[in-house]
Amino acid sequence: MSDYDVPPADEVTAPWWEATREHRLLVQRCAACQTLQHPPRALCTGCGSTDDLGWETSTGAGSVDAYTVVHRSPLPELEAPYVVARVRLAEGPLVLTHVLADDLTAVRADLAVRLDWHDLPDGRSLPVFRIDDSAQEG
Repeated sequence: MSDYDVPPADEVTAPWWEATREHRLLVQRCAACQTLQHPPRALCTGCGSTDDLGWETSTGAGSVDAYTVVHRSPLPELEAPYVVARVRLAEGPLVLTHVLADDLTAVRADLAVRLDWHDLPDGRSLPVFRIDDSAQEG
């Protein structure tokens, strides 16, 4: 996976980006309705509250919900092939991410994955996932 431009932090996403510097994946929790959500937003997707959103650290466990293998990269700095996946975190929210695997044909729906990180030059990191071999053995 190559480095590429990522959006700057803003007033909503700054805590999330700061946590990535420590390799912590945050999700938002609404204190009013208990909805967990990702990506960070200014309002709760469950009840619409703008005053009750806080942060919770994810365990990083999840499973592939949907995926595709990209064979022709839209950017020269992204080396193809690679897997873009929607991962459902154990806590419930979905994360659009990359699944890193030596064998891309091993990626499938319902595959258990674990959190890993792709460090960026500015000190932030992007959450990526790898196949959770310990979950596959059981």
